[in-house]
Amino acid sequence: MSPEKKTVKKETKPKAAPAKKTESDSVVARGKRRRVEGVVVSDKMQKTIVVKVVRQVKHGLYFKYVEKARRFKAHDEKNDAKMGDLVSLVETRPLSRDKRWALVSVIRRAGQAPEANV
Repeated sequence: MSPEKKTVKKETKPKAAPAKKTESDSVVARGKRRRVEGVVVSDKMQKTIVVKVVRQVKHGLYFKYVEKARRFKAHDEKNDAKMGDLVSLVETRPLSRDKRWALVSVIRRAGQAPEANV
């Protein structure tokens, strides 16, 4: 008396054909450029600004929000941004050893009061 082996065939579903890629899909596949906002802390270099970007992160143990800051060097072709300005940056190809960001726009000039929500 030998035990009989039962084999069970699994039903396989036919795989769907992959959708055709369009030009816009390839752009999304590569990813969008990151955008950040920060305050200019130095404008002493030619065509370069240093921007401090602050973000809030929840602490792992205490669950309290903590501010973490990072400084980015960004390309400013027209030397438009000055110290204290709130600016918007976009990620770019490496422009020098430290520069990987470029200035998009100056959101608010230093010394200007923020707009009131009416």
